[in-house]
Amino acid sequence: MEDSLSRQNTGVMPYLVATSQILGVAVLAITGTWLSRYRGGFSWEGPEQFNVHPLCMVLGMVFLCGDALLVYRVFRHETKRATKILHGALHILTLIISLVGIVAVFQFHQKKQIPDMYSLHSWLGIATFSFYILQWILGFIVFFVPGVAFAYKTFCKPLHVFFGMGLLVTSIATCLLGLTEKALFSLPDQYSLLPPEGVLINVLGLLLVAFGMVIVYILTREEWRRPPLPEEQALSIDFKTLTEGGEESPTEP
Repeated sequence: MEDSLSRQNTGVMPYLVATSQILGVAVLAITGTWLSRYRGGFSWEGPEQFNVHPLCMVLGMVFLCGDALLVYRVFRHETKRATKILHGALHILTLIISLVGIVAVFQFHQKKQIPDMYSLHSWLGIATFSFYILQWILGFIVFFVPGVAFAYKTFCKPLHVFFGMGLLVTSIATCLLGLTEKALFSLPDQYSLLPPEGVLINVLGLLLVAFGMVIVYILTREEWRRPPLPEEQALSIDFKTLTEGGEESPTEP
């Protein structure tokens, strides 16, 4: 009975998930519109190569990363293994797309002889991406590789969840720094006059913040955690009787 009530206690969560997706798609649409209309579109050659960077970083480190974090909230009645695979796969896709964006900007800077790694945007961006890789590797080892003791999983789980949300927040912060930097470099004399491109950049920044806030709010509501399936509870109890470690929570990750 308690599990059944837990499954039904989603409240407004479905509407917030839908809101997050609307915001995410809007962020991607505005990013594409800005770079296509005002910055010349996309190409791997020429000045348009730079535009690959913000598009890939917003798509990967923000939108897909946010969706990966929502997997355990949205897919509440699927098996834990299925949700775990989807969670990890979305993070892999995030890393691949983001790596393309990072390569694009470094190649562009090299061709144009522009200095690298001097701004707060670049420092925070590389730090976030590096920790993202570390987070994925440790998460794969602890939560996916068989044989890891429940005690280690229990210890690592809250850290994994915390740093997952923290990396989304720092990714959005990095995007905001990058947007401001690009606006100041591209519109040095007009930005303060609120030209259409400047307004569009500001709106994009606000939508990024709204997307992050909705995602974090969903993740921090304890009553919206994925409830354990009955067979997962049975497996957890059986495993506990065979080991000296602690009990693994069958919820997440």
